[in-house]
Amino acid sequence: MKKTIKALKLPVVFIFIFSSFIACDKDFSVLESDVLGDKNLNFETDTTSFQIAAYNKILDSVQINGLSSNLLGVYNDPAYGQTIASIITQITPTTNSPDFGDNPVIDSVILTIPYFNRITGADNDGNATYTILDSLYGKKPNEDIKPFKLTIYQNNYFLRDFDPSGSLDQKQNYYSKANRSINATDNFALNGTSVINFDEQKGAIMFENTITPSSNPTKTITNKGTADAVTTLSVPALRKNLDIAFWKAAILDKEGDAVLSSASNFKNYFRGLYFKAEAVSGNGSMVLLNLASTNANITIYYSKDSTVANERTQASYVLRFTGNILNTFINDYSSVPLQDGNQITGDEKLYLKGAEGSMAVVDLFSGDNALKEFLDTYRTPLGNGDYKKDSNGNYILKRLINDAQLIVFEDETLQDGGIADLHKYDRLYAYDIENNIQLIDYDYDPTLSSTDPYNSAFFHLGQRKKNDAGISKYKIHLTEHLNNILLRDSTNTKIGLVLSSNVNQINSAKILNSVDEVTSIPATSIITPRGTILHGTSSTVPNNRKMKLKIFFTEPK
Repeated sequence: MKKTIKALKLPVVFIFIFSSFIACDKDFSVLESDVLGDKNLNFETDTTSFQIAAYNKILDSVQINGLSSNLLGVYNDPAYGQTIASIITQITPTTNSPDFGDNPVIDSVILTIPYFNRITGADNDGNATYTILDSLYGKKPNEDIKPFKLTIYQNNYFLRDFDPSGSLDQKQNYYSKANRSINATDNFALNGTSVINFDEQKGAIMFENTITPSSNPTKTITNKGTADAVTTLSVPALRKNLDIAFWKAAILDKEGDAVLSSASNFKNYFRGLYFKAEAVSGNGSMVLLNLASTNANITIYYSKDSTVANERTQASYVLRFTGNILNTFINDYSSVPLQDGNQITGDEKLYLKGAEGSMAVVDLFSGDNALKEFLDTYRTPLGNGDYKKDSNGNYILKRLINDAQLIVFEDETLQDGGIADLHKYDRLYAYDIENNIQLIDYDYDPTLSSTDPYNSAFFHLGQRKKNDAGISKYKIHLTEHLNNILLRDSTNTKIGLVLSSNVNQINSAKILNSVDEVTSIPATSIITPRGTILHGTSSTVPNNRKMKLKIFFTEPK
């Protein structure tokens, strides 16, 4: 008999765990007494919900340096309007104090910055094929990718590493100013004490033309025009020829000068590049660039005299995108009333928009007595207004939370611009606004995947699903977050909601001179240009659309 009982343990545990995963996408189901019989049950299961308030928070002056990737181009969001993203970046030579040889002559100067891409297969010759559509914004089905204008200037503004007004070794942060309050054409940033207009700091032009991002592999030909010519295919990239005369004067003619002797000297001498994007007839596309890639560089190809008479030797000089990199934005959100919301009742609609837009704050226990009611309902009382604790100092519960879900409905009137799956891959990212970190449920999520961001953390953060009525909704599981409040008296009763294109990116970006509880936001929301609109919690929202916190619990009889 003992052997039989032991053999049953593993399947029972497995079934319990498997059932908890099913609850991720299905409404929680209570096992009725038909399984064990009423007389054999010594616990009851049920659901309850608590009063919450979700309200809007406008985002401005957000940190735009130190991002994991960078946007470039023009995106017209069907619901919000236009965002234009440009880049200001420092560059650093890979070789200090170079010797360019005798009679150096530049053959070409090539800019290469890979797009974020995914391998889709192989062609008939066995070469990899790619797509950049996962990181391209603005393309409609059955339509060509729209071009945008790109001008690359020398940047004359010095991007310092340390903040002179801060403490010792405090890094300098740069913040967005994207609301067009000064003008609608220039790119601005804030450094904490002043406004920087990069269009007033631009130098010589080294490239100017329209750009159309493509999934085609990058083709490189060495020994071109000879019998030894070799063609190499690599990942899709922004790859352009730059002005030769500019780089001759800026680099080759400085051989032996101290400006090429160290990275710090070079950054003070050559202060970087300004990639300015502009719309073409009001339109364009936007793409995510990987400037951190080892293949992202500017390469000067040149020839020099050989030790063999009447022959030339080929050589190259490489500069990489290291140091400060800023993503500036110009936003036109005139079609959407972005404003801070009502913290008491919550708002009717919640506007989640990246690239210096808007987020939502969710107060899980809104009202004077809501948190106390929650604690009284789940903790074991002592009778003196306090609650019983165990030997470890954790509160003893009279109800056990099996699952807690924040259920969020998308506004069914959200404009999609005729792209049926525009919001198909949207993810909501929830974070602890007090500590500016991911919620504890994120760390416990067994579905975290570093290689598949869309399917990563789908147990905690859920994925956009349509119910039987065709209404899109999200389920965000907050079980451990609530248990932290109950067991360890955590005060993190408010969470932030942002739109994210990659929930694996959990680093935060600061807000300059914040005057409320939101002092930082997940950096991933800054490089997510799309926006969505959700139903909130105000009394004007229909009950079947209102955001709610639903708790499934077990209570001993």
